Amino acid sequence: MKPLEQTWRWYGPADPVSLADARQAGATGIVSALHHIPNGEVWPVAEIEQRKAEIEAAGLRWSVVESVPVHEDIKQQTGRYREYLDNYAQTLLHLGAAGIPVVCYNFMPVVDWMRTDLEYRLPDGSTALRFEAAALAAFELFLLRRPGAERDFSPEQQRAARNWLDQATQPRIDTLIRCVTDNLPGGEEGYTLDNIQPVLDRYATIDADRLRRHLVHFLQAVVPAAERAGVVLTIHPDDPPFPILGLPRVMSTAEDMAYIFDRVPSLHNGLCFCSGSLGVRPDNDLTAILQRFGQRVHFVHLRATRRDDAGNFHEADHLDGDVDMPAVMRTLIQLNQKAPRPIPFRPDHGHRMVADLRSDQRINPGYTAIGRLRGLAELRGLERGLIHAMTV
Repeated sequence: MKPLEQTWRWYGPADPVSLADARQAGATGIVSALHHIPNGEVWPVAEIEQRKAEIEAAGLRWSVVESVPVHEDIKQQTGRYREYLDNYAQTLLHLGAAGIPVVCYNFMPVVDWMRTDLEYRLPDGSTALRFEAAALAAFELFLLRRPGAERDFSPEQQRAARNWLDQATQPRIDTLIRCVTDNLPGGEEGYTLDNIQPVLDRYATIDADRLRRHLVHFLQAVVPAAERAGVVLTIHPDDPPFPILGLPRVMSTAEDMAYIFDRVPSLHNGLCFCSGSLGVRPDNDLTAILQRFGQRVHFVHLRATRRDDAGNFHEADHLDGDVDMPAVMRTLIQLNQKAPRPIPFRPDHGHRMVADLRSDQRINPGYTAIGRLRGLAELRGLERGLIHAMTV
């Protein structure tokens, strides 16, 4: 049985975790992007080839682009969105010509993935990323003072938010503001407490139904270019998979996925299966999603989250948490046997641990070297053990 492709996210030359580190971790493929190119611009062939050459010089392969960001004008269908659609299609053609077969993207409005705590202390002393519902409510209600926010939170949630703010230190509040407004690694836009509200206001008339239609329009415009380029697009689920900041979320459930796949049936319209994002919702059956949309799963993020009944969750160990990782991996192994090329997966959001805890070096939150190395090793062992069990 052929194995999945083991990959590693690398943020480019400025990433404190090097390509050599990725290779020593056991990865053979790299997941990267040209983060220095402004959203909406065409990625030049020369820039793509330069990044590809850097990766190949380290003995690795550029397996997945994560991400080619979707400009806010496209999501809102305002301003220069038609120009940006053409630019996106041209970038796909350039990537296909360079032999990079998979492009990941998301359609989350304004902010990318979000956590409220970057240093949640675990019992073993390592730290993890955490989302705390009361913290985000405190941000919306009392720090940002988002108009209409009180309608989105129950009296009990509002009391919890006030209690959180009353007990929080100023450094903790500053971290919360930075997490929500300035985006975490991979986010392409950054805001401040003073300028984010006007950006949110642009979605005042865009509900989930309208945003879904805009997503379909985007796909109808760019999938033909992906087909010509030999590139598969993979949409990343919302993270977290529910509305935040008064914004709609449209890629959180199996029904959301079916909506776009039914309307744009090309297999170049695919899915980035993220077990951590989808696993935050107890109503998401992860193996059922894989089985239903397996033909469209061209890229995989593997991590586990631990949730509670209050809407909080944190990044658990890769084989722990609420995700049944053995069941997910078994299903992926089965899908991989039918795939035209090995499906790339990467360990996602490792803990800060061991030497990384003692290092003064800037480390991208969730993208530590040792935490992800541990995750990749565990996932590799799980895959090999399951393949052995499935073949004897």
